[in-house]
Amino acid sequence: MTNKPLSDKHLSDKQLSHQLSYLLRHAPHEAGLTLQPGGWVPLSPVLAHLGVSREQVARVVAASDKQRFSLEGERIRANQGHSVPVDLDLLPTEPPAVLYHGTFPAALPSIRAAGLKPMNRHHVHLSPDTATATKVGARRGSPVVLTIRASQMHAAGHLFYVSANGVWLSEHVPPQFVEFPQG
Repeated sequence: MTNKPLSDKHLSDKQLSHQLSYLLRHAPHEAGLTLQPGGWVPLSPVLAHLGVSREQVARVVAASDKQRFSLEGERIRANQGHSVPVDLDLLPTEPPAVLYHGTFPAALPSIRAAGLKPMNRHHVHLSPDTATATKVGARRGSPVVLTIRASQMHAAGHLFYVSANGVWLSEHVPPQFVEFPQG
């Protein structure tokens, strides 16, 4: 991403969503931003850095199918998925009995051996339903949906959090709590 402001006239809503994700999750420093508690930043420097209007940002936030962002008054945040240090002000929450994780076939050997790891993010992202997990897994080809025995994990002392957009988060999912599809 370049530091050059982008023009509102040339930036589609999809491009803006990608730029907001990058800026708010991975590179707030590129716009001189410091993530505040909860991951919030003032909106005006974001608008100035990206060269977009408040209306376009509000439209992208409202239309996001995954509710990636929250916009409150004159501040904005990414709801989860950060690779930079951030305190999202999430409280440990008891999960449902099962959650789901969408992935792709090439990742299965590593998951079988070590479980699910956050990789370059702060948490492993888990879905409350198979439809969402399938959509997530399809980003890299043919999706594989894993079932996570969340209540058993929680009973064993693992913490869960739920983000503002309903994504469940955990620091690690050991392999003994992962159910792999048959076949």
